[in-house]
Amino acid sequence: MAEFILVAGAWLGAWAWDDVADELRKAGHGAHPLTLSGLADKQGAPVGPRTHVRDILDEAERLDPRDVVLVGHSYAGIPVGQAAGLLGDRLAHVVFVDADVPVEGESFASCWWQGKETFEAALAENDGVWPLDTAGFDGQGLSGEQIARFASGATPHPGASLTEPAELTRPLGDLPATYVKCLLDGEEPMDDVAEALKSDRWRLVEMDTGHWPMFSRPRELARVLHASAPR
Repeated sequence: MAEFILVAGAWLGAWAWDDVADELRKAGHGAHPLTLSGLADKQGAPVGPRTHVRDILDEAERLDPRDVVLVGHSYAGIPVGQAAGLLGDRLAHVVFVDADVPVEGESFASCWWQGKETFEAALAENDGVWPLDTAGFDGQGLSGEQIARFASGATPHPGASLTEPAELTRPLGDLPATYVKCLLDGEEPMDDVAEALKSDRWRLVEMDTGHWPMFSRPRELARVLHASAPR
């Protein structure tokens, strides 16, 4: 059985994985939801260059498992993808859940649909953080109760992590990886993901739900993660 390190995207902490982690543990796996610095119960912790990559590596070192499955959702795909390249033979698999993936020299802000400059200007207007935008919940398969749970636990996301250029020590296509595409958030993977999916070490799994399947379809997501574990 594998040891899963679960990292949620913007605004979220370890708590977002509660339902998924329970399902993984029932299946006999270790499940270790991780809060990144500056968020949730670590709100106020300093965030500088590669802090979130270091958070993930520190958790792996603390657990010291042999078969690590890193799971990165949304923004967290960027630090997870970088950390995966540094884990060596301890890495069993990476799962990107409707996630951004790291591109050498590019940041989360680089791919913002309105442009990097617009995103960075919005961060500056909000004291360097990215506040939760509840408009993004529309059409994502979330119930009112799930939205309320999300919003009540969300914290502003530290902007420094969103504008930091990625540094890759290993090509993404070399990683053993699964990409989970949530179809309510767009039917086609982003161009960088589509390129990585050309690798015979990557596979695509589609889920008929929105961008936050840990809330909308936790059991189904847990089954996908279970299938990624080494046999």
